[in-house]
Amino acid sequence: MIYIVEDDAEVREMEAYALKSSGFEVLAFDCGKAMDEQVKVNVPDLFILDIMLPGEDGLSILKRLRSQENTRDIPVIMLTAKGTELDKVKGLDLGADDYMAKPFGILELISRVRAVLRRSDRGAEESEVSEIFSVGNVELDDRRHLVRVKGNAVDLTFKEYELLKLLMSHPGMVYSRQQILEKIWGIDFDMDTRTVDMHVKTLRQKLGDQGSIVQTVRNVGYKAL
Repeated sequence: MIYIVEDDAEVREMEAYALKSSGFEVLAFDCGKAMDEQVKVNVPDLFILDIMLPGEDGLSILKRLRSQENTRDIPVIMLTAKGTELDKVKGLDLGADDYMAKPFGILELISRVRAVLRRSDRGAEESEVSEIFSVGNVELDDRRHLVRVKGNAVDLTFKEYELLKLLMSHPGMVYSRQQILEKIWGIDFDMDTRTVDMHVKTLRQKLGDQGSIVQTVRNVGYKAL
């Protein structure tokens, strides 16, 4: 089941029709409040959110979805007329799985939906064998989605958490920037590799004096000490 939140009736109907024609079950809403009522009844497999919405915007809805246990791990695709790098980073940093700028092709939308759902299935398989990871004085409890530094909880964004989890679950393994983009942002997501450097920088700052566990491997990428 896919939930679409789009205030433009024509666009909403077009998206719903295209996805239904491709075999997906779809429910479409004109605002987040209407969607919330349905989420209480049934949690979907994927959310498609427009950013520019009346009342609560798509980024606020995304942040709320990521804060709730029943929707925290449900994939989200953001749709918006905006196309700047900053808008992409905002959405992706809050936990969006993909981002599409309007106007976009219907075939591209269907392809992105299928790709995100495939990645989600792989993530579900990996989560079944997840555990608690420790490097230095940093502990990551994946079952509780919690990071502690010297026993104190640290508030990380969704992507910072996934980045730290990737490195801590394979200590000593070096990942190139491109590999990190593929694993954290999705193999078919196109973004400057400097995005990885930016997230590493903020992650280190939040880890404080333990930020050194994320090490730079010159001319290659990053690893956890």
